Amino acid sequence: MDRLHCSACLVIGFLSVGAIVVGAQTTTPSTPQATAIPASGKSEPIPANAPHMSRQTRLEIIRDFETQLVYARTPFPMGKKGLQLKNGTTAPNGEALQQLIAIYGPSIKPGDPTHISFVHIKDNYIHFELNGGPVRRQKWYQHIQVSGANGNSVPISNNESVQNPHGSFLDVYFDKYVPEMSAAQLRDLIYPALDFKAKSKEEAYLDTVPPKVKEAIQAHHVLIGMNTEMVVHAVGKAPRKVREKDNGVDYEEWIYGQPPQDVDFVRIVGDEVVRVETMKVGGQKIVRTEKEVILAKPKEEEARTEQQERPANAPSLRRPGEDTEDVPKPTDSNGPTPLPPPPPPPIDGPGSSGPGELVGRL
Repeated sequence: MDRLHCSACLVIGFLSVGAIVVGAQTTTPSTPQATAIPASGKSEPIPANAPHMSRQTRLEIIRDFETQLVYARTPFPMGKKGLQLKNGTTAPNGEALQQLIAIYGPSIKPGDPTHISFVHIKDNYIHFELNGGPVRRQKWYQHIQVSGANGNSVPISNNESVQNPHGSFLDVYFDKYVPEMSAAQLRDLIYPALDFKAKSKEEAYLDTVPPKVKEAIQAHHVLIGMNTEMVVHAVGKAPRKVREKDNGVDYEEWIYGQPPQDVDFVRIVGDEVVRVETMKVGGQKIVRTEKEVILAKPKEEEARTEQQERPANAPSLRRPGEDTEDVPKPTDSNGPTPLPPPPPPPIDGPGSSGPGELVGRL
């Protein structure tokens, strides 16, 4: 009985210790967890009453975003004309953006890898310079000047700013001031212009094309109506190219494949695919010419087409601003042709009143 009593005491003691340990674990205060990310993959929106961005957050934003490699989701014009982003909309956009690109050329195309080279947080917007910005920054020694004995100062190098054709910028505007936010929230705000989540150029480019074109590129299929950039993303660069002329129209034939495999002949006029001919291994030929996708034409191409279709003005001897109603019009071909007015009689000729005759009459 004594042994049984001791064993029971030991079991009860172990159970009591275990209960104490379990109780201690359950009463341990939990550590704070990070803010949960919504199921959509986006961070929480910035509150409307968020305070001004603190100095510590400014330093963290600059340290986090500078030197990052992102992908462009919209074209950026060359020169000092960058893009402004506010409330999820970039400006300029549409025809205004196409006109700037037609005049100055593109600095960054959709899908291109872009390097954030400089971040500056101002009162009501954040300035992001891309690929070095539109103007190359000066070195520290370019600000040094040497003074002579006569008081003239001469810079040791040329201080003129040099335009950077590969750089541009993005300004993210806010209503009143730059509010307090996290880096994830700022990435979501910039997403209409820059993609921080894409893993490759191909992945970033696919989000900028229509859904039908995206499916064709993923299937490595060329559609009639694609442009050359879409063809390169779909089937790569052509190993062989041939330039020909058909009925006075210049075109370029991109050839993919070699026998005994299928060979594709992609005909391109200007920047658009107009014909795809496929030669099968068995000798079957498949030709497609009907347009399968319609893309918006660039502004400069529309202007060029309109200028070609506009008829030439007929030659005219009228001065600028002269009314067309003052010009004599030809009469009906069935009616009589009017005679030209007779020339004035000579002053001293026969049948005219000379100076002597006029004096005699007076």
